[in-house]
Amino acid sequence: MIRSNMSMRHHILIPTDFSENAWSAALYALKLYAEKPCTFYFLHAWTFSSGSRTYVSPSYIDILQDKSKAHLAEVKELAISESTNSEHKFEILFRLDPLLDAIKNVIEEHHIDQIIMGTKGATGAKEFLLGSNTVSVIDKVRLCPLLLVPSNFAYVTPNQIGFPTDFNRGYGDELQPIKNLADIHNSRIKVLHINSKEHLTETQNANMDFLKTNLKDYQHSFNWVPDKGKKEHAIESFIEENNINILTMINYEHGIIEDFIKEPVIKRLGYHSDIPFFVVPHTN
Repeated sequence: MIRSNMSMRHHILIPTDFSENAWSAALYALKLYAEKPCTFYFLHAWTFSSGSRTYVSPSYIDILQDKSKAHLAEVKELAISESTNSEHKFEILFRLDPLLDAIKNVIEEHHIDQIIMGTKGATGAKEFLLGSNTVSVIDKVRLCPLLLVPSNFAYVTPNQIGFPTDFNRGYGDELQPIKNLADIHNSRIKVLHINSKEHLTETQNANMDFLKTNLKDYQHSFNWVPDKGKKEHAIESFIEENNINILTMINYEHGIIEDFIKEPVIKRLGYHSDIPFFVVPHTN
């Protein structure tokens, strides 16, 4: 079955603070979309902390900004040399807004359909994609899906996509990014349900049936795991036992996938996870 999204050009935003982790995420993006027409936008949101200086000359600020712009140009050149697809285009964006504002503005200006970023930023005092910043991007930027790539992650073709869900809410347009992700490499979607009760409610059954129907054109399976404690432990075991290459979740406005995306869990999955984590904002 041919799907219209396969021929379209993808617009992918890659925030960078010039750290190894940010470059790891960029390499992952290039390999994930190696066969697809894409425009990659490298964004650097520049901020200056004066530290102990009482006065900073404008010329000093200009020098620092020029350095960052030069780094950004270097990242673009590196990406061009790594890309194997003539349909890959690269743009660089230097912004003076705070990171979240810069990301939101760029998404709207350039019709971004996905953000790919590292889970940690540069080490030292000038951290910019801090762990807490990653969490705030997940929490505040609900305009498009976000793929988080762990530090030094060696690319593996995502043949297996894990999708934990409790079936408590109906599914809408947020299933499309998960299907688009599966389309790239014809991946199997493994739905995970951690069952705390013996039987599903009427609502859960209806939602599960809808999900089955919606995934009928995709390789998929439904997997049941007993609830024996912390959900993140059940998810981690499922990832290991099923060779899951990307974990995907829907980020709901309230309840945020019940216990799944509370900040400590995001920190566990986002920072200690050995695999990329794909967060899809809930659409009303």
